[in-house]
Order: sequence, then C-alpha cells, then structure tokens
Amino acid sequence: MRLCLIEDDEELARRLAEGLGAAGFVVEHAYDAETALAWPEPESFSALIVDLGLPGVGGLDLVAQWRLRRLSTPILVLTARDGWQEKVAGLNAGADDFVVKPARTEEIVARLHALFRRTSGQRGPHLQAGDVSLDPAARAAWLAGGEPLNLTQIEFRLLLFFLHRAGRIVSQRELLDHLYPLSRERDQNTVEVHVARLRRKIGHAAITTVRGLGYRFER
Repeated sequence: MRLCLIEDDEELARRLAEGLGAAGFVVEHAYDAETALAWPEPESFSALIVDLGLPGVGGLDLVAQWRLRRLSTPILVLTARDGWQEKVAGLNAGADDFVVKPARTEEIVARLHALFRRTSGQRGPHLQAGDVSLDPAARAAWLAGGEPLNLTQIEFRLLLFFLHRAGRIVSQRELLDHLYPLSRERDQNTVEVHVARLRRKIGHAAITTVRGLGYRFER
C-alpha cells in the first residue's frame, strides 16, 4: 500500500518512513503542504498522513484544500496536541482519524489498516475475497480451510492491495506505485512476474487478466 507522508521534521519523517516501510508500506514524503498539493495524482495513494504543524500552509488548510478538490483518499492527521478542539477542527476539515505525537509506528499502522477496512467495506480485522483471507496486523494469509500461504514480502503486499480492491480492475501502473517508491527503478515486467508467482500460490482463477487494462481479483 502506498502512502504520502507530509511531515517537516526530517528526523521524525525518516523514522516514520522506515517503520512504515518495515510494516510493508511504500512511503513517499513531502516536507510541506505546497509540495503535497503539487503532487500528481494524490488519489493514487492508499492514505495521506498529514502533520498539522507544517510551515507555511498548515496541515488543517492542506486537508481542507484536498477535500475541496473532492479527494476521497483517507487522511490520517498527526498532531502534537491532545485537545479536543484541534481534533474537531481536523474532522471538520475532512480528516478521517488522528494520532497524537509522539506516536508508536504500531498505532499508526493499526489506524491505517482500520481506515483501509472502512473504505473497502470490510468490517472485521481480516480481509477476505474468494478462497483467500489475510490478516494485515499479523502479516499472515491463508486459503479456505486454513491452509497457510508462504508469501514473500512483495507477494504479501500485492495480495493486500488486491484484496482491498477485490472485484475492481487495477492497472500495472497502480501495482507498481503500490509496490515500489518513485525513487526505485521500476519495470512493468516485474509486476507480471510477481502476479504469476502469486497465482501459483493462491490459484490461477483468483486473479483475472483484463486485456489492455490490468488485473481483477475475483470475489
């Protein structure tokens, strides 16, 4: 899953990016709201993490401007204050959830997964489509009947992305964006390789190739 982190504290941003990367996320980073607003296709991110204490255009204004542009991507706000007033202002601006700094990466990851479940219409802690189930917190997946799946990190991230979009067509470019940061060299052929390996583990019928458009994970 691909995230955009908007945080001006370089050391905090580095630690968060490392922690989120270790949890299986691809993290892009912007130091200020102006850079974030100029980012092409912000809707391609699975979530946006915004620090309220940004220089220049503040975090609340950034959230409000994104929502005025009808951006529906989940937004998780980082705030140094634990007061209810700032939380109310953030929710009214369009934020979906809050984390008070200093926050553990584990809490941020848990809140992100809760946001993803909400947006994908899945209520329980596990994601399920067809014969495949996945527990994002435990980083485990299994087939119907309880047979565990032995997945590489890339395969797990690919399956997680597919399950959040089960029944919808996803392009190779979307998959590349959610598997590798922009700073990495990327090749669409690698997507085909990883999809083929995942199919061998979960069953070829689970992922349909839609010619000229991409792939669809069958419900």
